[in-house]
Amino acid sequence: MMCDWPEPIVRVQSLSENCENKIPDRYVKPPTDRPLEAILSVHDNVNIPLIDLRSISDDISSGHDHGLDNTLKEISEACREWGFFQVVNHGVSPELMDSAREVWREFFHQPMEVKQGYANSPKTYEGYGSRLGVEKGAVLDWSDYYYLHYLPPCLKDHNKWPALPPSLKDVIEEYSAQMVKLGGRIMKILAINLGLDENCLLKAFGGDNNIGTCLRVNFYPKCPQPDLTLGLSSHSDPGGLTMLLPDQYVSGLQVHKNDNWITVKPAPHAFIVNIGDQIQVLSNAIYRSVEHRVIVNSVKERVSLAYFYNPKSDLLIQPLKELVSPEKPALYESMTFDEYRTYIRTKGPRGKSQLGESQKSPR
Repeated sequence: MMCDWPEPIVRVQSLSENCENKIPDRYVKPPTDRPLEAILSVHDNVNIPLIDLRSISDDISSGHDHGLDNTLKEISEACREWGFFQVVNHGVSPELMDSAREVWREFFHQPMEVKQGYANSPKTYEGYGSRLGVEKGAVLDWSDYYYLHYLPPCLKDHNKWPALPPSLKDVIEEYSAQMVKLGGRIMKILAINLGLDENCLLKAFGGDNNIGTCLRVNFYPKCPQPDLTLGLSSHSDPGGLTMLLPDQYVSGLQVHKNDNWITVKPAPHAFIVNIGDQIQVLSNAIYRSVEHRVIVNSVKERVSLAYFYNPKSDLLIQPLKELVSPEKPALYESMTFDEYRTYIRTKGPRGKSQLGESQKSPR
């Protein structure tokens, strides 16, 4: 892993404020990757599934009723058909969700010299960043971001969390604790729907005390030529589970399904949940991570918070033995999440090319 970026970093927010009607060539995507060149969904009623979690208690195994069974079924179908779903009545307060989003919006509007004090490097990506991958001369995405660790405790360093706005650290501490709790509940649901013990996936991730969780805050500035670029290139998430708090005013996330790019319409105070590559491996491709990307807007900025729920970095991840049989042999070789993540961080977002799907194909 490189210790520094191959080229000087340019903040996209600064470009947005200073480039009048034209974006730099470094951000112009090839014609096949541009938003308006792709096949877009034209059906206003098409959206990822919306699922109400009010029937899911912390102790899922305490007994099933009709409401719980229906919710489990809805999530199972969403995981198998989409790899994405939205959840409401998830246990995180709407006020906390709004506060978390807005403290980060305030951070991105701090003076540049304040933000530059948290500039990141390719070594860990933690801090204030503006590119993914270390390929020199790569076409870049129209976004800035902030990445920070929460779990395991040994990686959490409050000195790397912004000091401004003053409320940010307390808000994100509370928000992170709630997101870890929600992630654990969803992991149990996924395990039950695979016919496994409810704690099976959590154990494969290292158990409650060993999982890795981190936050990536995405800032997508206004763009004068949104038809030529992307806020985030097409990719599947390399980790286990992603819970996204989208911008409440501006849509931008697109999910790839049946050769269409479907723009997700966020429900009020919902989280968008998606399967990551590590869950695809553990489930032996019963659940699949799905390509997604982000488009940008010419008149409005966007802020979203992606919370990643990941395996312990040095654990070998491979298809669970309960899901492997002579009829369906293991599709993936074992690899630690740290090895896998290093590969992704080096290459940057590249569709699903990182996850080979031939039998015993190394990731």
